[in-house]
Amino acid sequence: MDDFADYPGKQPTDWTKEAQKIASGYNGRNEGDLTREIFARAAEGKRNGTLTNEQIDLFYSQFAPMLDGVKRKRLKKLIEQLKSM
Repeated sequence: MDDFADYPGKQPTDWTKEAQKIASGYNGRNEGDLTREIFARAAEGKRNGTLTNEQIDLFYSQFAPMLDGVKRKRLKKLIEQLKSM
C-alpha cells in the first residue's frame, strides 16, 4: 500500500483483490506492525493534503467488513484519530 489516494475509485471486487495483495505483504507481521503502518501512511497523507476524511471513511467501509468485532473497533478508533488530525 503506497498511498491511500488510490482507493476512492475502486470497485468492491477491486478492493478484495487489493486487500489480499496488501495482506500478503504483511505475512508474518503482527497486528501492531500493520496498525502502525496504516497510521503512519495515513498521517503523512493528512499532513501533505493527499488524504481526505472522505477517503478515510471509504477505507474503513471497505475493510471493516473483513474484520471481527474487536479488530473492527480498533480500526474505528484509528479512523477517528486520523480524521481528527
